[in-house]
Amino acid sequence: MIIREFDYLQYKDERFKENYISEKTFLNIEKFILDNQETAQYLKITTKRPFGKVIQAQNYVGILQTRDGTTIEILPKIAKLSKNKEDEKQAKEILINMLKTLKESPFKNIDMANLQSSKTPLLEIFISMFLDELTKLLQRGLKSDYINKEENLRYLKGKLKILQQIKYNYIHKERFYVEYQEFITDRIENRLIKTTLNFLYKKSKSNSNKKRIREFIFDFDQIKISQNIKTDFEKIKINRQMKDYERVLIWAKTFLLGNSFAPYKGNDLAFALLFDMNYLFESYVGTYLKKQGLNVKLQHSMHHLAYMNEKGQFRLKPDIIIEKDNGIIIADTKWKLLSVDKKNQGINQADMYQLYAYGTKYNNCDEMYLIYPKSVIEDGNEYRYFKQNENKELNLKILFFDVETDFKSKDFFKNFDK
Repeated sequence: MIIREFDYLQYKDERFKENYISEKTFLNIEKFILDNQETAQYLKITTKRPFGKVIQAQNYVGILQTRDGTTIEILPKIAKLSKNKEDEKQAKEILINMLKTLKESPFKNIDMANLQSSKTPLLEIFISMFLDELTKLLQRGLKSDYINKEENLRYLKGKLKILQQIKYNYIHKERFYVEYQEFITDRIENRLIKTTLNFLYKKSKSNSNKKRIREFIFDFDQIKISQNIKTDFEKIKINRQMKDYERVLIWAKTFLLGNSFAPYKGNDLAFALLFDMNYLFESYVGTYLKKQGLNVKLQHSMHHLAYMNEKGQFRLKPDIIIEKDNGIIIADTKWKLLSVDKKNQGINQADMYQLYAYGTKYNNCDEMYLIYPKSVIEDGNEYRYFKQNENKELNLKILFFDVETDFKSKDFFKNFDK
């Protein structure tokens, strides 16, 4: 099932196929929301006529999979795109392009050719990408390591453990309790990869992906699975020798730990991989500006709003700072569609206050921007002015970034090229 941000799910009327899920699935997701009210901001329980209680997606996109096997994809809500199949495919392409800009993520090398049609589920695309990276790793060969082993053998090998020999072999004199090292592929990194393969085999519904996973599991036949995933990931150190493993292990971490998904409790969901669209949009715009050669810093945190006993309080973290010869530009990105029907076109008053605080604390800033995704308001660009004192004027401009076309164009960059 595919929905967009802020779409709803209901179980009352099967005629509404785009929004209908079974009552069992609905109750599982509802329980998940109720159990995670403090941390879960990605789904909300609300009401809608004529269905009564519904579950509404928020501004998180990605994949949810429930215990009964229902997979729900949540795609970005983009103003010019409808819900037909072609636009659905384009929304996925935009989402994947945004994911590719995230730091330390496995998405950077995603091949858009894998998105052959809008029917290709996101989860299967991600699984396919992981398997492609694993293919490259196996072509270079799995790493082996010396693993310490303790066994009670019929022959002497390595070092005899005296205390254990007395304890276990007091009667069986023909045995030797020994400790030795063995050079094998059964090391932590390979265990985590095999654990990921087993995990994905249960999640995938693609015959092609399942066939590939079975073949890989055969290659890992002599390797155990991880018994403590989180601890094993903490033990991994990617050095020059292990560089070949880096991308595969980032994928493994993403799948096994839900690396881009906030912690949650309960077992009502089998799998969740969700991304905050505000963060994705910030990364997307920031990467675009870097590509144009600007000196860009994301989530800069040098200043505080106030100080108490010389200690900073209320840290200021502008989304984007652009350093130029004549000072800096501060920009905040907001994933929100503005509308002429709303007061101030929907621009939040708190966002304006926030930009004012940035401008007053960063002395070398006189130019600020609020950047929104392009929407039906195409002539809404306007200047607003704040005066800090008689000697300084803070200029704020509202800009619109077209997520479909601007990333490959220099047109948006002209706003900063002064």
